Amino acid sequence: MLNTIKMILISTALFLVVGCGFHFQHGELIPSQLKRLHLESQDTYSPIVTAMRKQLQENGVKLVEDSQTIPVLRINKTITNDQVASIFKSGREAEKILIIEVEATLKLSDQKVYPIKAAVNRTFFDNSRAALAKSTEKEVIWHDMYEQAARQLITKMISFNRELVK
Repeated sequence: MLNTIKMILISTALFLVVGCGFHFQHGELIPSQLKRLHLESQDTYSPIVTAMRKQLQENGVKLVEDSQTIPVLRINKTITNDQVASIFKSGREAEKILIIEVEATLKLSDQKVYPIKAAVNRTFFDNSRAALAKSTEKEVIWHDMYEQAARQLITKMISFNRELVK
């Protein structure tokens, strides 16, 4: 009887929280010194820079052009690669591993530079019979991987909170 009442109360609380639209705020973990940031890259319209800009804005970071007095996040290098993971009996590629590696640096306002790296891997089943559908699916996977790499970079930026407090 007591377990049933507990279960009903927990279920009711859970449904109220889910039903009211409760969600965690983005960007609360980002240090206040990184709330204004300058984003640099050689290619300002590359997929990783676009994903990084989107993720920073979703996390409440204001991107500014003045790089003299504020921290600078520079995307140095992005490496994309795909490797064959398995093959069909006929010798054609069956499955690939898609890889994205991003190297960036965070230069704080005290001119200290910290390297940041992110790596994302995904598998992709490549069926040559549905080439058009697989091509579109592959593009969606690449896009998601860029978003995930950008989130990883932001997570690693949050770890610099101790350096900013000093």
